Amino acid sequence: MKYAFKRYLIGRPLRSTEIGEQKLNKKKALAILSSDALSSVAYGPEQILIVLVTIGATAIWYSIPIAMGVLVLLAALILSYRQVIFAYPHGGGAYVVSKNNLGVNFGLIAGGSLLVDYILTVAVSVSAGTDAITSAFPTLHNHNVSIAIFFVVCITLLNLRGVTESASILAYPVYLFVVALVILIGVGLYNIFTGQVQPGLHTPIGTPVAGISLFLLLKAFASGSSALTGVEAISNAIPNFKDPAPNNAAKTLIAMGTLLAILFSGIVCLAYYYGITPVVEQTVVSQIAETIFGRNWMYYFIQGTTALILILAANTGYTAFPLLAVNLAKDKFIARMFTVRGDRLGYSNGIIILGLFSIILIIVFEGETEHLIPLYAIGVFIPFTLAQLGMMKKWIREKPKDWTSKLIINSLGALISLIVTVMFFLTKFLQVWPVLVFLPIIIYLFHSIHRHYEKIADQLRISPHEPAIPIEGNVIIVPVAGITRVVEKSLNYAKSLSAQQIIAVYVSFDREDEKKLEQKWDKWQTGVRLVTLHSQYRSIIQPLFKFMDTVEHKAKEFNYQVTVIIPQFIPKKGWHNILHNQSSLLIRAFLLFRTDLVVITVPYHLKE
Repeated sequence: MKYAFKRYLIGRPLRSTEIGEQKLNKKKALAILSSDALSSVAYGPEQILIVLVTIGATAIWYSIPIAMGVLVLLAALILSYRQVIFAYPHGGGAYVVSKNNLGVNFGLIAGGSLLVDYILTVAVSVSAGTDAITSAFPTLHNHNVSIAIFFVVCITLLNLRGVTESASILAYPVYLFVVALVILIGVGLYNIFTGQVQPGLHTPIGTPVAGISLFLLLKAFASGSSALTGVEAISNAIPNFKDPAPNNAAKTLIAMGTLLAILFSGIVCLAYYYGITPVVEQTVVSQIAETIFGRNWMYYFIQGTTALILILAANTGYTAFPLLAVNLAKDKFIARMFTVRGDRLGYSNGIIILGLFSIILIIVFEGETEHLIPLYAIGVFIPFTLAQLGMMKKWIREKPKDWTSKLIINSLGALISLIVTVMFFLTKFLQVWPVLVFLPIIIYLFHSIHRHYEKIADQLRISPHEPAIPIEGNVIIVPVAGITRVVEKSLNYAKSLSAQQIIAVYVSFDREDEKKLEQKWDKWQTGVRLVTLHSQYRSIIQPLFKFMDTVEHKAKEFNYQVTVIIPQFIPKKGWHNILHNQSSLLIRAFLLFRTDLVVITVPYHLKE
C-alpha cells in the first residue's frame, strides 16, 4: 500500500536511460526558470516608489531614470551570465565561477548565499502569493500558514514527479501572467499615446524636488534591483536543458531578460504616467489595473495570475537548488546524498530538503516573510558581484578572442552589483545583518564537511607502503538467550566458517536460570562451548562486552579476528517487533562502535 501510494503521488520509477526525456526545451525552461524573475515585476517597481514617495509625490518622476539604471544592470547581468553559460556548460553558476577564479572561500560564499536564497525564494514567494489570496478572501486570513504550507507541499510533490512534468503544468500560469501584463501595459500605453490620460496626474520629468539626494536615489535603485532576483537560475540549471544545452540555456536567458525588461519598464512607466503612489491596502499593479480596466473580469484576471505567479516563483528555487547542491556535493562541501537521483530522475533529496526548510521558515515567521525580502535580495547580489569579479579575472588571465569587450561587460556588472550590495547594507542593515552571521557559519560547516570527507578518503585509501596485517584465524562469539531454532541456525552458520573456536555466551540475571541452561546445553550436545556470565545489575551489554574485551586481547596475540554472530528472529508483521525486547538490535547497535570486531546478523524469519 505504501508503494502504491508513493507511485500515486510521484508516478512510476523511470529508467536511467530515460533521462534524456526529462530534459527541458526552451519554452518549458523559460516558464519554470524565469518565474522567480518575472514575478518580481509585481513588487520591484513598487519598491522604487516606496522609497521615492518618502520625499513626496513630485519625486515619482525619478522612477524613470532609476528604472533605466536597473535595466542597464539587467543587461549587464544577462550578458555576463550568457558568458558564464558557455564558459561553464555543466552548470553551477556563480559558485563555480567564483570557486575557479577567486578561490574556494569566495565560491563557498556564493554557493552558500544562493542555497539560502533559494530557500527564501520558496518561503517568500509562497507567503506573498498566499497573502494575495487571503486578501481577496479575508475569512482565510487566519489560515495563512496552513495555506502556505499546503502550497509548498504541492509544489514539492510536483517537482518530485520530474522536471518535465512539473514544467508542463507550471508553464501555463507563467505564460498567462505574461499575457495579462502585456495586455495591461499595451492598453495603458495606448491610453497614454491617445491622450486619454490627464497630464496633471504626473510631475514632468526634470521637475526640481526639494530634499532629494544621491543617497536616496541609490537607495531607491537598490530597492528596485530586487526585481532582478532569479536572473542567475538558468546558469545553475544548464544540465536540465536539451542538447545543445549551453545554446538552449543562452537563448532562454536572453528571452527571460527581454521579457523582464519589457514588463518591468512597462509597469514603471504606467505607474509614473497614471500618478500611482504606493498604499498599504493595494499593490501598485492592482492600482494600475483598476485605473485602466476598473473592477471587472480583466482586473481579476490580472490579479489572479499575479497571485499565481508569486506562488509559482518558488519553482525556480526547486529547479536551481538541487543542481547547485549537486555541484557542492561533488566538491565534498555538503552531503553526498544530494548527488543521488530519485525514482523520477530528479535530485529528490535536494527537492525534499528545500521544501522542509521552506516550511520551517514559514512556520517560524508565521507566514509574514515580507521583511525577509531585503535578505532575499542581498543573497542574490553577493553572488552576482562575485560572479562578475570571477569572470573579470578569467578574461584577464586567459585573454581569449574579444576578451576586452567581455571584460567591460563584467566590469560594469560588477561595479553596479557592488553598489547595490553596499546600498543594501547601508540602508537596510537591520534587515540584512543576519547574512553576516549565517554566511560564516555556513562556510564553517562546508569546510567541516569537506575535512570529514578528506579524512575518510585518507583512511580508506590503499597504500602500498602499508601492507595489510594477515588474519591467521577466526574466533566466533555467539550471544544466546536460550536454546531455540534461531540459536541453532546461527551456530550452524558459525560452524560453516573456518573458525579456530566458537563460543556461545549467555548472560543471566538469575543463578537458577543459569544452571538450567547449562544442563540443557550439555544434553543438547552441539559441540559448542557455552560461557555463562552473571549480571548483578541486569545489564546484558556490560558483562558481554567485558568478555569480548578479554577474548579480543587474547586473539590479538595470534592475529586472530574476533567475529560476533548475532541471532535475530524476524516477525512476519512489522508491528510484532514492539512485542519483543529487541536485545539483538541493542547489542548490534553497541557493537558497531567497536573498531576491531566483525559483526554478522543471522536472521530467522518467523512464519506466523
